[in-house]
Amino acid sequence: MSNIYHHKNNLFAKWAIIVLSGFTLFTSCNKKEEINKEEVVKTKSTESITYQTEPILLIQPEYNISIPGELEPSEQVSLYAKVEGFIEKLHLDIGDYVKKGQLMATLDAPELNQKYVSDKSAEQKIYSDYQYAKKNYERLQHAAKTEGAVAELELERAKSAMNSAESAYNASKAQTGHSQQMQNYLKIVAPFSGIITERNVSEGALVGPGSGQPIFKLAQENNLKLRIALPEKHVASIRDSMNVSFTVNSQPGHTFNAMLSRSSKLINRSDRAVILEFDVENEEQQLNGGEYAQVKLNLQRKSPTFWVSEKNILNTQSGSYILIEEKNEIREIPIKEGIRLDDKIEVFGDFKKGDMVIIRPTERMLQ
Repeated sequence: MSNIYHHKNNLFAKWAIIVLSGFTLFTSCNKKEEINKEEVVKTKSTESITYQTEPILLIQPEYNISIPGELEPSEQVSLYAKVEGFIEKLHLDIGDYVKKGQLMATLDAPELNQKYVSDKSAEQKIYSDYQYAKKNYERLQHAAKTEGAVAELELERAKSAMNSAESAYNASKAQTGHSQQMQNYLKIVAPFSGIITERNVSEGALVGPGSGQPIFKLAQENNLKLRIALPEKHVASIRDSMNVSFTVNSQPGHTFNAMLSRSSKLINRSDRAVILEFDVENEEQQLNGGEYAQVKLNLQRKSPTFWVSEKNILNTQSGSYILIEEKNEIREIPIKEGIRLDDKIEVFGDFKKGDMVIIRPTERMLQ
């Protein structure tokens, strides 16, 4: 019996030792795991995140753009009849060259001739009345030198009549001059030397201010002007002595040059562009007014601007941004894009020289 009891005690002791050993091992493992977790936490909290950066560029590069333009005559005009009349004679036709002051067409308006004859006759009668009043006043004035020969009131009345007659004569002369000037409008003359580009009426046609159609269209062919509309974002690159080269479809492979002559200065509200004009000499008449041209411009900003690589711009639903790393902090700067040059983009924002731009930014960097 005692042996059985002793055996049980031994068995219990063995089980107690096993359980105690297991508990000790479990406790030890838990302590080691806690120690490892503390070390990991400490590592993450002290570890600093670094991003790849590059300095923002502050440069003033030259760049080229190609935009469409149009060649126009330096001078062109539509010639209308100022007075109503019939086309009596057309002296020229479309394609003819004319010199300044050359007669182009003659109109016939009989009523204007009659008006001039009537006004001229009236002028002559009023002139005779004026001469009579003038001589009468001079006669009385001479007689008044003899004391008491002419009453002073009579002399004043004669002088007043002479002045009235003179005023009537001047008015009549002006009216005759007007009638004569209207007759001069019956002759259509060239205001400058050029070529007739349109002839819209025939002999015998009734023309006048209300017709709404010009008799001729005249353009100067020896001098042309190239007009282009430069988009708003390039306006700051305009220089006074800017040269351009251009081509036209009628002469493939041939390049022409021109220098800036005029600028509208103001940005057009409809197309947000500035109109530039370049004078083009065309003495050999190689070019034609009305042609479209493809114009190449060499531009450069007047002062350096900031540029970044295209890959360094963060595009989001709220806009475009550049991320700047400064003193282990990230600044998010909204930008407005300018011009593009290869893989570089001009940017405008709150930048300063020396800012370090984060390469390939993501929205997670801001969280």
